[in-house]
Amino acid sequence: MQSYRMRKRRKLKAEINVVPYIDVMLVLLIIFMVTAPLMNLGVDIELPQSSAKSIQNDKEPVVVSVDQDGHLFLTLGKDQREPIDEATLVNKVSAFVRENPQVPVLVAGDQRADYGKIYQAMVLLQSANVPKVGLMSQPLQQGGAR
Repeated sequence: MQSYRMRKRRKLKAEINVVPYIDVMLVLLIIFMVTAPLMNLGVDIELPQSSAKSIQNDKEPVVVSVDQDGHLFLTLGKDQREPIDEATLVNKVSAFVRENPQVPVLVAGDQRADYGKIYQAMVLLQSANVPKVGLMSQPLQQGGAR
């Protein structure tokens, strides 16, 4: 009986003990979770300036303008620029884009305007089922002055 116990005790296990690996993985996970948000602090970003050429299009664009005070203006094709409220803007642009699906829709925002007002104009155009909205800008002046 003693030789039977000796044979059974000497049998080798072919298992890997993964508990230490799990402990190391959890410690590394905690370290990365704590340090990841700290990596983005203090990063200065300077947006690039571009002298990109303007896109040529056959159709007159729909232009939604936002002035310095946040008032909206609409220019449909070759029509005159007219002041407009949000509900009327959505209705007119939606109807115009349904009739002319390939017409470009642009937002022209005054650089002194609140970014939230320009963003709100883009949201209004999205609710008017405009598939693609572009932002208007002026080309760089000679000498790189802003």
